[in-house]
Amino acid sequence: MRRGDRVKPIVLALRRARIPILAFALTYLLSVLVGIGMVHSGSDFALSSRDALIARAQSSRILRAFHQGDRVGAALLDFGANLLTACANTISGLSIVVPFPIAAFRGWVVGIVSVDSSHVSRLADPSDAFYYVLAVVLQLIPYSLAGGAGVSLGLSFIRSTPSREGKSRFRLPDEAVRDVLRIYLLVVPLFLVASLWEFLAA
Repeated sequence: MRRGDRVKPIVLALRRARIPILAFALTYLLSVLVGIGMVHSGSDFALSSRDALIARAQSSRILRAFHQGDRVGAALLDFGANLLTACANTISGLSIVVPFPIAAFRGWVVGIVSVDSSHVSRLADPSDAFYYVLAVVLQLIPYSLAGGAGVSLGLSFIRSTPSREGKSRFRLPDEAVRDVLRIYLLVVPLFLVASLWEFLAA
């Protein structure tokens, strides 16, 4: 099979799910900006939430591995955690609306960690800003793809399209299910790249 024959189904799956994917991307973007704006304006709630979040995270297996010098191990643990969360988001997408508030909260959390433990902006230094912004982009793209794929699948409960007609299981057209799997061919490696960047470039 030629490369074009393998890529075309993925492109078509992305095209069919483009509106939910873009909706997730916009939700993430806006919530990240809200989080950034709150901590940079000195919001006590956002700053205290940031500190509490980081304090809880210190006991996680991921950060324990990182602090012990096992950066690759930490990246792989983070990759697994992100992929598991993304799968849950995809499944919750069957409800159409549930994953959007979750996405908004996740984006807000990403935004409030744009300051360090001293509440100094990570965007002030060009190298820190580049690391932070790229880490955000690399994570939110696969999260948007996974969430959008789930919502697109959920919409197939409600309506069918000519491109998704045919056999179905549990009222889900087979082609819609295959679209989710095709999109995950991008989601999985993108999450791996995101985690490697976050822990190896830190």
